[in-house]
Amino acid sequence: MSVENALKNPYTKWMEGKGPYASIVISSRVRLARNLTDYPFPPLQDEKIGREVLELVRGTVTSEEVQKRSGKMDFVSLQNLSPLDRLLLVEKHLISPQLADDEGPESGMALSEDEAVSIMVNEEDHLRIQVLYPALQLEEAWELASKVDDVLDGSLNYAFDEQYGYLTCCPTNVGTGLRASVMMHLPAMALTNQASRLFMALSKLGFVVRGLYGEGTEAKGSLFQVSNQITLGPSEEEIIGNLTSVSRQIIEQEELAREKMRKESLAHLEDLVFRSYGILTNAYIISSEEAMAHLSNVRLGLDMGLLRDVHLRKLNELLVETRPAFLQKLFGKEIDSFNRDFKRAEIIRKALS
Repeated sequence: MSVENALKNPYTKWMEGKGPYASIVISSRVRLARNLTDYPFPPLQDEKIGREVLELVRGTVTSEEVQKRSGKMDFVSLQNLSPLDRLLLVEKHLISPQLADDEGPESGMALSEDEAVSIMVNEEDHLRIQVLYPALQLEEAWELASKVDDVLDGSLNYAFDEQYGYLTCCPTNVGTGLRASVMMHLPAMALTNQASRLFMALSKLGFVVRGLYGEGTEAKGSLFQVSNQITLGPSEEEIIGNLTSVSRQIIEQEELAREKMRKESLAHLEDLVFRSYGILTNAYIISSEEAMAHLSNVRLGLDMGLLRDVHLRKLNELLVETRPAFLQKLFGKEIDSFNRDFKRAEIIRKALS
């Protein structure tokens, strides 16, 4: 079962560390918001209607015809998962924090075998179709999301208006219902204080920059999510193309900043990288925030050829493997912050040594 495997294994497809600009771009995500025309939208529906929507989507997603055309998917009601398991799915970016917090019987998710496709049911909208790929692969993610969307559209009656497009709970999603984002590692721009200026410029162009887990989260470990703000007006292809173009410009700026650091302050760069590597390979207690900062420096050292016996995929896995929910999953029970910090340090030492 896909969901069962996802809860046991920290690895998921977006962690591959392969693809265009994989040294800077961690992952590419495309998400489509959809609602069903015959039902009140989630904020207005009662538990009975919510369950009807859940069972309708479950039947559609698990039907033989849909699975043949869009790939095999596992479906689970979130009520059947523990709070810890729901948090783990958030840490793997497979569901949103909002869906994880809903303990009602009407919330659910579908997940493909490779975990690239996840469908959230009764979050802010009836459906949130998400595709998550490694590196800069927005166009490929969009193609798969569009394919899954078309297959579901053949069986479900979407709420659609000829003038406004797809109707959603939040007005900022009306139109295409498309949110695309790119997760990027930008340590050189952060260290040289270029990031804040760039992000202010991006906001004027219709893009928004957030932290590791999206809206309302801080950027830690020099990890930033860049996504589109405008969904009404441009076509899906234009949104994907614009974000891809902006991402490439950011990548170019990060590469220039890295090269400038190499030329002007190589000794400081080497000290930063090897000091962090030394701490991570020797520490017995380390907090989540400290681990993120040092792992960011080690990733930079790997990308710039200063470190060799470290694997990019393993660094991506550590983004999830060292998070609170997964650490507690390893223990098989809830543990306090001290034991989490102890276990986190042990996992990192084994991964890097």
